[in-house]
Amino acid sequence: MYLPRLIETLIEKKLSYIGAIQIEGPKWCGKSTTATRYAKTVVKLQNPIVFKRYQVFASTGIQDLLHGEKPILFDEWQKIPELWDFIRLDVDEKQGNPGQYILTGSAKPMEDSGRHSGAGRIAKIVMRPMSLYESKDSTGQVSLDRLFNDLTYKVRGESKLTIVDQVNLVCRGGWPGVIGLPLTQAISYVNDYFQALVNIDIIDVDGVKRNSNRAKAILRTYARNISTLTDYQTMLRDLENIGEGVDKTTLASYLSAFEKLFIIENLDAWTPKLRSATRIRMSQKKQFVDPSIAALALGATPIDLGNDMETFGFFFESMVIRDLRVYLDRLGGTVFHYRDKNNLEVDCILKLNDDRWAAVEVKVGGNQLDEAAANLLKLKEKIDVEHMKEPSFLMIVYGGVTAYRRADGVYVVPIGCLKD
Repeated sequence: MYLPRLIETLIEKKLSYIGAIQIEGPKWCGKSTTATRYAKTVVKLQNPIVFKRYQVFASTGIQDLLHGEKPILFDEWQKIPELWDFIRLDVDEKQGNPGQYILTGSAKPMEDSGRHSGAGRIAKIVMRPMSLYESKDSTGQVSLDRLFNDLTYKVRGESKLTIVDQVNLVCRGGWPGVIGLPLTQAISYVNDYFQALVNIDIIDVDGVKRNSNRAKAILRTYARNISTLTDYQTMLRDLENIGEGVDKTTLASYLSAFEKLFIIENLDAWTPKLRSATRIRMSQKKQFVDPSIAALALGATPIDLGNDMETFGFFFESMVIRDLRVYLDRLGGTVFHYRDKNNLEVDCILKLNDDRWAAVEVKVGGNQLDEAAANLLKLKEKIDVEHMKEPSFLMIVYGGVTAYRRADGVYVVPIGCLKD
């Protein structure tokens, strides 16, 4: 059964005004299934026969290559990178005709300095694994949209998720193909995905031959540092300690490949206007597109994470960030993190395209709520409101049951109540 995706709103919007869209994201996140709902012609380039035929078309003429009833979906378009320029030129020639082409891709194509950006002709959309609201695991009783836009909004809700449920959801991930399966079967499916990633995809992504054991070791080290600002020098030492020592260039090559496969998706730092001069740490926070990949990289089972709440806290934060990114995409915004030289740290900054923003702390349990609220209020006091807006709201996302507003104005919301 197809579960609707929040990204559908963005797809429909962009197809209504621009000639082509590009949907990119990791394999198995549902790009093809969702895109097919908007296409009248589907070209699956992962099919070897179709791929060979369209390779010939790319060298013989645009008429055969772009033949079909519009919109035409080219699934895994990056296998024939020339498609990009052919489609861009065709969109140029048919000015005023929106929604002609849909491109989906689970890997970034090899760099081509001669390729046009596609600006004004091809709009890019990022698709990620499902949020808990999309997979029906969140009640959706607390809306980020309403928190940003409705001053009379009352936050109320009760999550149906226990901590054990949330541990299981981290390990299952947001992959559409496993939603509704028994947990052990779902994890087996995700493990098959992981093995293909480190044994096949890491080589295919850019034609560079890489070692699968080294790829696993690097992902394992990255997973150990999930949701932290750990620098690469520390990771190099960690790899050395486990007998997989590499130099900085090699590490960068593997990490770049995982980014091209949309597996690693780090969180950028936010740089607000502050009342006083304070140096902000610009390091990216280490993140995966889905926490299940990190769990598999570490070999961590639900029982392992359930018995280690400190480690689970980092994975829980990763799941929250995944969901916030999905919700902010729908709202037109981006998720950042904040940390300054005085070590004031806020886990997530939600910044909309109109410069409105909100600050979010992430905690598993309720025993750290006071500390989290204090951090949020400290950040609010640091902001220079003469040069930027005050926060639309301050919120703690946690693993508890009840959604409510604290006396200090900070919202406390279970991840199992949240939606866009």
